[in-house]
Amino acid sequence: MTDVDVIIVGAGPTGLMLAAELRLAGARPLVLERRPEQGKTPKAHGLSGQILDLLHYRGLLDRVRGLVTDPVPADRFPFGGVHVDLTRFEEPPLKALSVRQPLLEGLLEEHAIELGAEVRRGHEVAGVRQDDESVTAEVRGPDGSYEVTALFLVGCDGGRSPVRSMAGIGFPGTTYPEVNRIGQVKIPDGLTVHDNGDIETPELGRIEAGFTRTDAGVFALGSLTPGILFIQTTEDDAGEVDDDVPMTLAELGDSIRRVLGGDVPLGDPVRLSRYQFSARQAERYRKGRILLAGDAAHLLPSTGTAINVGMSDSVNLAWKLAAEIQGRAPQGLLDTYHAERHAAGARALLQSQAQVALRRGHDEAAEALRAVFEELLDEEQAARRLASHVAGTDTCYPMPGSGHALAGRFVPDLALETDQGTTSVAELLRPARPVLLDLAGRPELRDLAQGRVDVYTAKAENRPADVLLIRPDGYVAWAGDTDADGLREALAAWFG
Repeated sequence: MTDVDVIIVGAGPTGLMLAAELRLAGARPLVLERRPEQGKTPKAHGLSGQILDLLHYRGLLDRVRGLVTDPVPADRFPFGGVHVDLTRFEEPPLKALSVRQPLLEGLLEEHAIELGAEVRRGHEVAGVRQDDESVTAEVRGPDGSYEVTALFLVGCDGGRSPVRSMAGIGFPGTTYPEVNRIGQVKIPDGLTVHDNGDIETPELGRIEAGFTRTDAGVFALGSLTPGILFIQTTEDDAGEVDDDVPMTLAELGDSIRRVLGGDVPLGDPVRLSRYQFSARQAERYRKGRILLAGDAAHLLPSTGTAINVGMSDSVNLAWKLAAEIQGRAPQGLLDTYHAERHAAGARALLQSQAQVALRRGHDEAAEALRAVFEELLDEEQAARRLASHVAGTDTCYPMPGSGHALAGRFVPDLALETDQGTTSVAELLRPARPVLLDLAGRPELRDLAQGRVDVYTAKAENRPADVLLIRPDGYVAWAGDTDADGLREALAAWFG
């Protein structure tokens, strides 16, 4: 007898998104978080890429936009020490929102609890054991130790994941020596900001906007918001840093002094953070009844990607886990979580490690590499391809039964006309259920899907296919016209 269906260890964005998705799928999750209250340190400062589309498809994007306190343009993004300019695109291939992680976690926790999930803070998982039927967590809580048993346990407990260690899952890779310190500070008296973004300091004179490299490290300067300076330093430090210890303005000033050899006046801080990069990926995302998601499964040596990939893990995993729990999963469905998301994590690792190679060098050859790279990105196709890689929108899963170009890709948000009125793909996917969407009047294909997925008939301008079979995570499981055998195979593979 189990206490809950799924134990989720960690109440970060990945764990809270998983809890909400499991509730939508009808499973009973319990979130255990060792911290007694939500963290105040903003380890991440925004969302970008595919996860914004997923939040839109769940009806959450407007709520997330309501958290934005310092909107910044999303038409340029850093990539390994260079900037990719997307201003020439009417519809940027990489979308972003500036949202501080504590605010995002608060919203996701509220959403999960609204759906019926339970979140226990100050409850640390001290041990895990599993057998063929269940998994048990040994927990230290405010009122003493206890045990809780579930059908599955998911470690969403960060890069130093105790769950991963207790499960005996390897985490090979590299931790880089650089320590990055970021500050957004108000412009103080005595500091001149030129129209092109350069600054004039009393001690160091003029400092150009962009990246200044010295023998001691890198100083990055920009202005994302009027009246606010964005400053980042990168230094080689020995050992790892503790992300849970808040950074101070004095620490940022000391780092600037080491890198540039002098002081830069700093106004009141709006944001301060510090981080160190690692490139690691778990050898497997599942071991028996224990699974991993988010930073517990992968650490990426670049900014702007980790939350996107981690929350996307959760959306991929939840519906498969619920189907397994409810006894309606086809053979091998849960194993596709590792197959799909390990490959997606490896691809995210590929682009983020490429950023390491671009940013680490300080000699003339490295400068030449960055210059050539920026020149290549003047080409629209190259910039689009790189942006889609960072965004994760180029993810394509193998799908049985369909050779259509859209199969395995994230479904576009088509505007739809039905007998009941106007709707959209996003509206149909809000309940997080699988959908068969008939856009061309194919009753024989609709009949195949009845009882297994939600079936809708609609019309769409410039329809991409006659019929779309869409998984709860928004990916197209099958697309076609009259290929009943292909649809039958896809239905059996994903929905039994």
